[in-house]
Amino acid sequence: MVYFAWVRERIGRAEENLEPPKSVATLDQLLDWLVTLGPEYRLALGDRRAIRAAINQEHAGWDARLPDGCPDGFEVALFPPVTGG
Repeated sequence: MVYFAWVRERIGRAEENLEPPKSVATLDQLLDWLVTLGPEYRLALGDRRAIRAAINQEHAGWDARLPDGCPDGFEVALFPPVTGG
């Protein structure tokens, strides 16, 4: 897992290696599991409208499936929506 911007600040780390339960198959299920890890995760990830995700550096929707077995080199990034001008 890689966290960016205020997501990183609220969770308190830029990245970590996690092994979700085998029942976690989609990004949506991954976030459901992550928010159970503690209050800092709930604070950062509780409102999915304020979070975007990427799997292996490709933007993905909440229904995107995670690679089976979470192979080595597999990366999920969580970050706020990008704005700019």
